[in-house]
Amino acid sequence: MAVLSGLKPERVFHYFEEICSIPHPSYHEEKISAYLVDFAKAHNLEYYQDDLYNVIMIKEASEGKENVAPIILQGHMDMVAEQDPDCTKNMLEEGLDLEIVDGFVTAKGTTLGGDDGIAVAMALAILEDEELKHPRLEVIITVSEEVGMEGAAGIDVSMLKGRKLLNLDSEEEGHFLAGCAGGCRMDVKYPFNKTELKGALVTVNVKDCTGGHSGAEINKGRANATHIANRILCAGVEAGEICLVDYVGGTKDNAIPRATVAKVVAAADAISAMETEAKAIINEYAITDPEMKIDIVNEGNVVVDGVNASDSRRVIELINCMPNGIQTMSHDIEGLVETSLNLGILNLLEDGLQFSCSLRSSVDSAKTALMRKVSMVGKAFGCEISVHGEYPAWEYVRESAFRDELVKIYKDMTGKEAIVETIHAGVECGLLASKLPGLDGVSIGPEMYDIHTPKERLSIASTERIYNYVRRVIQESK
Repeated sequence: MAVLSGLKPERVFHYFEEICSIPHPSYHEEKISAYLVDFAKAHNLEYYQDDLYNVIMIKEASEGKENVAPIILQGHMDMVAEQDPDCTKNMLEEGLDLEIVDGFVTAKGTTLGGDDGIAVAMALAILEDEELKHPRLEVIITVSEEVGMEGAAGIDVSMLKGRKLLNLDSEEEGHFLAGCAGGCRMDVKYPFNKTELKGALVTVNVKDCTGGHSGAEINKGRANATHIANRILCAGVEAGEICLVDYVGGTKDNAIPRATVAKVVAAADAISAMETEAKAIINEYAITDPEMKIDIVNEGNVVVDGVNASDSRRVIELINCMPNGIQTMSHDIEGLVETSLNLGILNLLEDGLQFSCSLRSSVDSAKTALMRKVSMVGKAFGCEISVHGEYPAWEYVRESAFRDELVKIYKDMTGKEAIVETIHAGVECGLLASKLPGLDGVSIGPEMYDIHTPKERLSIASTERIYNYVRRVIQESK
């Protein structure tokens, strides 16, 4: 029997469970894309699937709604695949293990992919609903949103007639997003050749940090495990010689790293300094990262290949000099992060150390300035720099007829005023607006918590409320 059987809305959770049974991390969307095409064929919908695996589905208007302006529903099919250290699931090959806990849907040991699988599930339930009176519906489901919005950047939307966009990729019920940050990913590589090392091998293991979304939760002061590990190495290299043997942290550029491991050959004074620094860090992050652990273990004397002391010091200094976290708060909107950077992935390779950063800003000139800073710091250390997946900010517009319509319906249904805001996280509306002149868009969604972490959970009750709201918006559209 299905785990989500009996939950309401029944068809939404039916499709959500089917989606969760299909592996769909970013860059591995072939199977979920094929599933969407099969759905379109089974329901006699006009559909388009491109070489990137983006899917567009179109359902013509109900009788009597032919002259009503079309509505675009939009979400993305990929998910951030994160898992607990002791979870053995192969997220490229296996579906998720769903469970219901205290009114929430979660996945055992892994991310849930409610971001943005629930949007896809809602869209499918609406497309199959023959009782719903609707204008022409145009559903856009993109790939690779979580790794730079590459699907939205590459998709052809020339067949679409709609200019009213309801993006379903938000996580706070009652919050209507009307603008977001632009961003990009930057890769930085410090080249070196390995050499033979002799001495005490020490493992620095930073784990169980809270982590989170590098846009939505960058303002919560949570520990970046890689910067924590590097801070410990900084203390060590000031006190004695350190040579890197291994260094790995984070799994996604847009997720705050929860775990990082560094292996070094270190002098006794360096080991002592690292242990002292680790204790201070645990105390500093007691509120934001209460479960964080830092283990520093002397593995004994070894002979091993690694990085010489000079290059090791340069690498540690490089990461210490790189900007991270909030860079600027908005001068226009109180409490909004304007510009930030997250060091998300770090790996020590055979020929160098490479790390990836996710940059975001709601001001394009500020994003450019931060990109310039990262590039200049990297080049000052002799690094190779590359930029990927750059996308524009979605600029807030003061006058929006569709947004006014949405706010009114929300007030009628709930008796509450919707909160209209812009956010620091990225959504695909900016890219779509650049392709569809005159696009009038809003982003909404049900309550979700701790997205991009294995603690991710989706509110069942909120999902029902938002789905009913979306149906009413469609039905009352004029």
